[in-house]
Amino acid sequence: MNLKKLLLVPILSITLAQPVWAERVQLDKVVATVNDGVVLKSEVDKILNRVKEQAEQQNTELPSDNVLRIQAIEKLIDQVLMEQMAARMGMEISDAQLDQTLASMAKDQGGSIADLRNSIEATGESFQAYREEIRTEIMVSQVQRAAVDRRIYISPQEIANLQQILAQQTGQSEEYDIGHILIKVDSKANPEDIEDARERAEKVIEFLNEGREFKRIAIASSSGAKALDGGQLGWMGINEMPTLFAEAVKGKKKDDIIGPLRSGAGFHILKVQDIRGRQVVERVEMRSRHILIKPSIILSEEKARDMLAGFVTDLRNGDADFAELAKEHSEDPGSALKGGEYDWTDPTTYVPAFRDALMSLEQNEISEPFRSTFGWHIVQLLDKRVADKTEQAKANRAHQLLFRRKFKEESFKWMREMREQAHVEVID
Repeated sequence: MNLKKLLLVPILSITLAQPVWAERVQLDKVVATVNDGVVLKSEVDKILNRVKEQAEQQNTELPSDNVLRIQAIEKLIDQVLMEQMAARMGMEISDAQLDQTLASMAKDQGGSIADLRNSIEATGESFQAYREEIRTEIMVSQVQRAAVDRRIYISPQEIANLQQILAQQTGQSEEYDIGHILIKVDSKANPEDIEDARERAEKVIEFLNEGREFKRIAIASSSGAKALDGGQLGWMGINEMPTLFAEAVKGKKKDDIIGPLRSGAGFHILKVQDIRGRQVVERVEMRSRHILIKPSIILSEEKARDMLAGFVTDLRNGDADFAELAKEHSEDPGSALKGGEYDWTDPTTYVPAFRDALMSLEQNEISEPFRSTFGWHIVQLLDKRVADKTEQAKANRAHQLLFRRKFKEESFKWMREMREQAHVEVID
């Protein structure tokens, strides 16, 4: 990873013929050090400007610049730690993978990458800088997933128990739009510090009960991961929440304030911002087969894509057999020996790039090469059906709910461990 450095215009040397002093000009400033990395003032200012622009558009009142700056620095410290872990893991996000993500984002907005570029540049921002921000977001997400996934174990008994609970809740399947504020308590805090944090939490609840705006209070007071987003956790079912939240939220009404709830992280305050029901629908399933080629030091992105493009040409001309090509070339160990075939599967369970490519195909159609987080693919849709997979869907849903809950809990623990093991210094 390239470390950011303090950029200074050098002082001109003094010559005997013409003694001239050049003024030292500071172009940027280090506001925090994170192991051997830094957080720059320009990065903090960029976040502050965006938060202020969003607040202006949403007519949200913000706390002081000092409070916002502290939140921005904390967010950037976590980001630098993630970048350092990515460097240790050798993880990189290629231009092709980045372009695939940007194309998907533009498509979701009903436009093209050119439209996305125009909308970004219309705000006065550099599209190249925006690309790099998205690259960082992808990398951070993948680092977190790689680190946290292996910490999660879900037993068959846990799935069975949750299925039983879900069955008892039929007709009570609500989702909650949750606002969250965390008053952090250090793991080594003494009783006085804990009591001080509790009093601050009670004061926050008092402000909220007086009708103060939740988002503004969250931005000013919260140490949670979503503080700069106004503490908005979004829509969640009871079984998707951390256990502490689930037990407190169950049965609450819209606009209820809950807390303070004590955990190892500190004191939590929740607001039930809205409640909605949940519906179960039939699932579309697809049977498909694919070939995966992973770029490497030896095989470039372009060569991997070109290799698959050649396969597509041969397959469409009838000069090759898909199953044989998959057995010989595919680097997906789960499907290669089966001719690249996946059995009936809900396509929404695949990664976005694979899902989108598969769902765009007609029966027996073969896609053009496309990039996912795993590498370059071609995929063929073999068949499609609408299936009643109620029992399997219940088991899958129970597993997914348990995974989301544990992922949230383990992500927080993992980030806290990383932070405690790092050498972090915030420069006043």
